[in-house]
Amino acid sequence: MSDAFYTQEMLDSIKKVEASRASRIGFEPRRMTAEEKEALLAKFHPDYKKENFATLEMGPNKGEQVPTELAALLQAHSRINPDEIDLTHADYDVDVLVIGGGGAGSSAAVMAHENGANVMIVTKLRHGDANTMMAEGGIQAADKENDSPMTHYVDALGGGHFKNVPELLYKLVTDGPGAVKWLNDLGVMFDKEEDGTMVTTHGGGTSRKRMHAAKDYSGAEIMRVLRDEVINRKIPVVDYTAAIELILDENGKAAGAVLMNMETHEILIAKAKTVVIATGGAGRLHYQGFPTSNHYGATADGLVLAYRVGAPLLYAYTLQYHPTGVAFPAQIFGALVTEKVRSLGAMLINVEGEAFMHPLETRDVSAASIIRECNERGKGVPTPDGYGIWLDTPMIEEIHGKGAIEKRIPAMLRMFMKYGYDMREKPILIYPTLHYQNGGIKIGADGMSDVENLFVAGEAVGGIHGENRLMGNSLLDIIVFGRNAGVHAAAKAKTVKEVGKLTLDHVKKFDKELADAGIVTDEVSPKLLPRYTHGNPKYEAK
Repeated sequence: MSDAFYTQEMLDSIKKVEASRASRIGFEPRRMTAEEKEALLAKFHPDYKKENFATLEMGPNKGEQVPTELAALLQAHSRINPDEIDLTHADYDVDVLVIGGGGAGSSAAVMAHENGANVMIVTKLRHGDANTMMAEGGIQAADKENDSPMTHYVDALGGGHFKNVPELLYKLVTDGPGAVKWLNDLGVMFDKEEDGTMVTTHGGGTSRKRMHAAKDYSGAEIMRVLRDEVINRKIPVVDYTAAIELILDENGKAAGAVLMNMETHEILIAKAKTVVIATGGAGRLHYQGFPTSNHYGATADGLVLAYRVGAPLLYAYTLQYHPTGVAFPAQIFGALVTEKVRSLGAMLINVEGEAFMHPLETRDVSAASIIRECNERGKGVPTPDGYGIWLDTPMIEEIHGKGAIEKRIPAMLRMFMKYGYDMREKPILIYPTLHYQNGGIKIGADGMSDVENLFVAGEAVGGIHGENRLMGNSLLDIIVFGRNAGVHAAAKAKTVKEVGKLTLDHVKKFDKELADAGIVTDEVSPKLLPRYTHGNPKYEAK
């Protein structure tokens, strides 16, 4: 790797990082007190920048604050004119309609099928194009002798600022070991010792080593197996087709969706006894102008669809900014650098070669610390796109021996080597990237929203993780709550003898609420896909 890739300022800083490395081996910076964390978050975390939030003026969450970009979509017009949609003929008629083809949607579809339902997946991109594929570090589950679901519960509760919905968190941690066993039995190639024992590591905010991984492409491996299971069961998947509006029956129960072919814009009608929303996150809305680690279709579609039919949201004001997104080189700006890099021993180091924080604080605290180091303290490393902090990856091989990076985090190594950067020789530059939608649609323990027959799973759910998610709990929740939604949606479908008259009256009602609230907008939603234009630093999605 040539030093020509770096500015002289970067090279000077790297020398300081290398000079301090030996003294940092075996050294552990102190963890912050609760008071220090609260003060840090209040001053530096993006969730606390009130000027970037708007108060909702109508709908089930009227009076609550959400990011301005989300507010514009929640308080927008539908993409359809209900008077122009023919609901008398359904192109698809199923027991369970799953909207979204990622890990949560696939898990829901598999379990709905397992429980005797006629199920179909509809997804606006390809089956598997989802944040599940982007997940790297691993999946948590308390299945070791020195661990327990109770300990997992306490870790996640503290990490979520004690805002987690108790019954949802209880389900997450108690179903966790069974979820990992299910994946293992399906064929997920988890890292194991020679005797078959699962290899587990720490994550930020965990008091036990409970992170199960498949190298550093855990999400892709899980998605591979789930996709194969959907195919093996011959569950129909309608690709490149977006749900643009939910359909209710005459009694206000979820009864299907209006679909749009993403290539031809043809409108299709899907009738169903129950509906599962599994549409994932919102990173491609680029809140506050942040880059994102999310896949191309992450535009909060499920939140918009649910809100329009009257399903309340929970904690929609809180997002997760992953502390380690790529800050340099520009070709992969914002891409995720898995937390596993830090769990293996890489430390966060400022321009002066100083370790300024414990490397495994919770994600919100870590992100806020990095922002403080770059902004207030002036100790960030200048890059062509702003500032970054060193993640001292050569430490990993100092601790674990030569070859550890290629063995444990091969995807990370390949990503940087593609652009000529060898993380085994020199540290990498990181800065927080928009990563996860902590808030979402409110559900009960059975996965159903406040709208009857409308279930939700995965990142579109709010409340499981409180105001901050711990590493590995997202891959866990898509399996636990995906399976849960599938089981309950199938059971509920069996109680629906006949779907009532289909209606889109809620769209007209919603437009009237907009007018009554004095909201004048040309915006239509859901957004579906972002639009990137040259010279647009805020990545405005259209």
